[in-house]
Amino acid sequence: SVPEYTGPKLYKEPSAKSNKHIIHNALSHCCLAGRVNEPHKNKILEEMEKSKAHHFLILFRDSSCQFRALYTLVGETEELTRLTGYGPRTISLAMIEGIYKYNSDRKRFTQIPTKTMSMSVDAITIQGHLWQTKKPGTPKKPGTPK
Repeated sequence: SVPEYTGPKLYKEPSAKSNKHIIHNALSHCCLAGRVNEPHKNKILEEMEKSKAHHFLILFRDSSCQFRALYTLVGETEELTRLTGYGPRTISLAMIEGIYKYNSDRKRFTQIPTKTMSMSVDAITIQGHLWQTKKPGTPKKPGTPK
């Protein structure tokens, strides 16, 4: 028999393991479950299929895990880019507040106590102030009490 090779490991490309099926399940069974959400969910799944990305992240409004948008993670830049939904066009690591993992057995998300973005992350929340939309202020009439 051939002796076991114990020399240095040959360079191996980082695994391009996709979380597409996990996100698909999360959208179908948790975020956008039910007939009322069917058209919205189908549109999002369609966008996912068209994307060449391997890693997808769901953006929640807050810790109540209310779906807002779907993002793709580009490993080299560590910046999230919005694929579909409502939220900032791109999200940097500094903007992230909470990091979540989808539990497919329980069909729910659990917050994980980490600040680092990795391929095991399925959803995120961003800091609250980033949600405030800047509405143009209406000019005050002279003489109006402040």
